[in-house]
Amino acid sequence: MKISVITMFPEYFDSPLEISLVGKARERGLLEVLLVDLRHWGRGVHRQLDDAPFGGGAGMVMMAEPLAEALAPLRDTHRVLLSPSGAPLTQETLDRWARGGPLTLVCGRYEGVDQRLIDRHIDEEVSLGDYVLLGGEVGALAIIEGVVRLLPGAVGNPESTRTESFRDGLLEEPQYTRPAEFEGAEVPEVLLSGNHARIAEWRLARRRERTRLRRPDLWAAYVDRPRQEDPPG
Repeated sequence: MKISVITMFPEYFDSPLEISLVGKARERGLLEVLLVDLRHWGRGVHRQLDDAPFGGGAGMVMMAEPLAEALAPLRDTHRVLLSPSGAPLTQETLDRWARGGPLTLVCGRYEGVDQRLIDRHIDEEVSLGDYVLLGGEVGALAIIEGVVRLLPGAVGNPESTRTESFRDGLLEEPQYTRPAEFEGAEVPEVLLSGNHARIAEWRLARRRERTRLRRPDLWAAYVDRPRQEDPPG
């Protein structure tokens, strides 16, 4: 898969792209990341990329022309703008992108991007959540990590991506590993029983309980969905 990132700060990505699963996926040829330095298309001697908003107001706005020129060679990709005004990023979105073709991530900055650029050159806007960061670089890294782990061959055990949080509308159940006792707290007995049917029932019950308590929005959608076979524990 090829992901292009348009950013004012390409150096922001140097270390994260070299380590962990992302770095391994790049080494194995599963993922190609192209960092596009937006400053290359900046205006004037200072490579200007922003200007004051028409109508007045605080802050600056990213100019349309530099972004349009940077996006021109990437017109055949799915172009995504990281913006607080975008739709919330979800697991379903990452699933869709991982199954799709080349992806371009545009890192917004300042008060936003000239709307004319968005209307003409952006296919989708997404946001990490209901808060504002300095720019879209954090979101771009989150998307790269979220997508790469879904690529065939990227994760050692593909089953781990099919039974995690947000699959089938539920959060993941609590997890435990060795030792069986830690600071006086013991692993739930059922997980040591070897009874796979009981373990599956326990996991499903904990997934439901955790989702109901921590994410009422997900729980409401889960209980209202058409009845079907419950997800595996």
